Amino acid sequence: MDKSTEQARSFLPLTEATYAILVSLAEPRHGYGIMLHVAEASGGDIRIGPGTLYGALTKLLEQGLIRRAGEDGAGDERRKRYVLTDFGRRVVELESSRLERLFRLGRSILAWKEDNHG
Repeated sequence: MDKSTEQARSFLPLTEATYAILVSLAEPRHGYGIMLHVAEASGGDIRIGPGTLYGALTKLLEQGLIRRAGEDGAGDERRKRYVLTDFGRRVVELESSRLERLFRLGRSILAWKEDNHG
């Protein structure tokens, strides 16, 4: 395993909110846009409040998982946009693979139990 993959793995497992924020930032978004996208993409199952979001964005910036991607609007309406870094994308890829393995494990156990205990 190369050093960057090892470093990326050190962030796992991600919390549900952090994972949702990072996935949302596969394309540039501002804070309110992130909250809307996460709620919509999750069918309303995941709702991130402003306090959680902005605390997470600060931490993710410090960790190098996201970066600023400019600003939208003018004057008082300026909104900072954020996007994944290459390193952040690697963390998301690893977490997605981990979650997929857990999903397959759960499905196989449930299918085995159903097949053997009807």
